Amino acid sequence: MKICFNEATTLKNSNLKKDLELCEKFGYDLIEIRLDKLKEYLKSFRVDDLIKFFNNSKLKPYAFNALEFITFRDKEGFEKIKDDLKFLCEVGNKIECRKIVVVPSFDVGPKTKKEIKNESIDRLNELADIAEVYGMQLAYEFVGYPNCSVNTFGQTYEIISALNRESVGMVLDCFHFHAMGSKIEDLKNADSGKIFILHVDDSEDLPVGALRDENRLWPGDGVIDFDSLFGTLKEIGYSKMASVELFRPEYWNLDAEETIRIGKEKTVNLLRKYFDI
Repeated sequence: MKICFNEATTLKNSNLKKDLELCEKFGYDLIEIRLDKLKEYLKSFRVDDLIKFFNNSKLKPYAFNALEFITFRDKEGFEKIKDDLKFLCEVGNKIECRKIVVVPSFDVGPKTKKEIKNESIDRLNELADIAEVYGMQLAYEFVGYPNCSVNTFGQTYEIISALNRESVGMVLDCFHFHAMGSKIEDLKNADSGKIFILHVDDSEDLPVGALRDENRLWPGDGVIDFDSLFGTLKEIGYSKMASVELFRPEYWNLDAEETIRIGKEKTVNLLRKYFDI
């Protein structure tokens, strides 16, 4: 299992240049690059600087995070998503970062599950048509909030299975899996090859539907049943990568070096109970 860092974990206390240097220092294998931090970085540096860094580093780019709210958009909004997708595809080709996280929309009104499924398939197909030209893959990420249109593992897996494109898989975020009570049976019946990205985080002990990003905790510090979750992942043959992703304001108040160091230690200490690191 390779250890990855998601830049949301230092969203308010760092930037891409600093994250790269610190992830290299603390021995991460991979990094998920945030779109906003990438755009900020390119105001002062060039893509060639990223290429040079990765060519001389053990750390490698794994995914871009994220194209948000891709469903039920007006024409102008969806065109902006496609523009950002093309931008990420072009950068991704140059730095050999081949995956892009895409996120469904929130507060879409009284849409049926069938309407949400069909809309997801239509939009993912349109984006995948672009991504495949560049050799890129899309990872659909459900969000475990009641007002997110796609909020469970089973619902997401049904969508990408119906879509049936090799370039489209999904993100399994431990917090979001726990937050809306996704079913472990759905994970047991899944093809591990469809799980492109694993986000590792933990959770405070709140009821289903009540959890939000600020309730995330360091991996191993909360109530998520990792015996079931990671035991099942191991059973179905998933062992590619795990990315620590936290949006907790308390952790943003730490020095970025401390955040990245603790994130690595906590993630490794948890994962080594289940996987070879």
